[in-house]
Amino acid sequence: MGRLTRLLAAMAIVVLGVTACGSSTTSSGQIGGTVHVLGTWSGAEKDSFDAVMKPFTDQTGVKISFEATRDLGPILQTKIAAGNPPDITAAPGIGTLIQLARAGKVVALDDKLDMSQLNANYGADWINLGKVDGKLVTLYAWAALKGLVWYDPKAFQAKGYQVPKTWDDLMALQTRIKSDGGKPWCVAMENQAASGWPGTDWVKEIVLSQSGPTVYDKWWQGKQKWTSSEIKQAWTTWGSILGPGDSNVYGGSQYMIATTFGDGGQGLFSSPPKCYMFNQGSFITSFFDGYTPKPVAGTDYAVFPLPDVNSSNAGAHVLAGDAFVMTKDTPQARAMLKYLATAQAQDIWVKRGGGKIAINKQVSLSDYPDPISKSLAQVVVDTKIGRYDAGDLMPSDMQSAYWSAALKFAQNQSQLDSILADLDKKQVTAYASP
Repeated sequence: MGRLTRLLAAMAIVVLGVTACGSSTTSSGQIGGTVHVLGTWSGAEKDSFDAVMKPFTDQTGVKISFEATRDLGPILQTKIAAGNPPDITAAPGIGTLIQLARAGKVVALDDKLDMSQLNANYGADWINLGKVDGKLVTLYAWAALKGLVWYDPKAFQAKGYQVPKTWDDLMALQTRIKSDGGKPWCVAMENQAASGWPGTDWVKEIVLSQSGPTVYDKWWQGKQKWTSSEIKQAWTTWGSILGPGDSNVYGGSQYMIATTFGDGGQGLFSSPPKCYMFNQGSFITSFFDGYTPKPVAGTDYAVFPLPDVNSSNAGAHVLAGDAFVMTKDTPQARAMLKYLATAQAQDIWVKRGGGKIAINKQVSLSDYPDPISKSLAQVVVDTKIGRYDAGDLMPSDMQSAYWSAALKFAQNQSQLDSILADLDKKQVTAYASP
């Protein structure tokens, strides 16, 4: 079946699904009307979203009215309070949406989507990630991977370095790079009000891999103390990456704190390399594209997943995703969510690049535009324990304190006990709010 045929077939399924719901769909498949969407995308990402939605609009006659904002949570809450919510919210983070779901301000999707198709085409963890208190309220369409180590394969080859398969291999490689006079790691944590989050990515990836999903879930839910042995161990493990006095990191703490996260990989591509490894999410390739000269995927950079810290939690990965929530139940909004769940819709953005990884398992690995994105998609397919970004799931006050704590730790690791004690105090108040 050709691509166009598959696309038209999928659209027919969507249209039939809407007809079954008793909407005003005509015999031609036209629904008409508009879906108001609130999201964060602009520029190239908005162009790709428009490309995804064009076949939907062509087939159903439903127009997409997209409002972009980087202050999504407060804007959404204001609209809901005013009685004028968007039909669909496309949210990169779901902390605020969990609060809204528990307040009954978002629509449960269990009887709005074809759950038999969703169960067949989605991994169970991706469906469970969309549930709040047992109800499906969020549909994921594309994923981003955290816990990825970027490197220059030419620099590795020149030194005879091998990609580590285990955590012990990673520690051995780190030691060898230092003994060769190099710096193992590039780290950059500046991002204005959100500075520190790249450091927290390290901690959450280690918590999940080292102590497992039960501890991870209790932790972001506010039921696991920051001073507990498991969470403290994750911080000290990150400290072993940074090294005594941040000696494993190019530029030390001052460089880490002052350098914008998107520029953190620049050191990989200098000659000689200023640093050899850079831990960042799959989206970082869009920042690589802005470097001068522009590095080439597969030639100038490659990637491997952070090795398992504890083999009993093998295959654990922290994930983030593009999530859609229905905040007003309309036939057009139902049709749009059904369409976004299809492989055909997700495939459009995958083929356009930009680090998007389809959630629908029917999207072929051959559709990814380069070897790097294809390998990341394979990691998602192979993920055995998937958990959403813990920081994004925490209340905003807890998340901000977590970011600040990462900056403090990078500057002085000896203050870990007091840093964790302060986070325990914040945990008491942050989770007390409704």
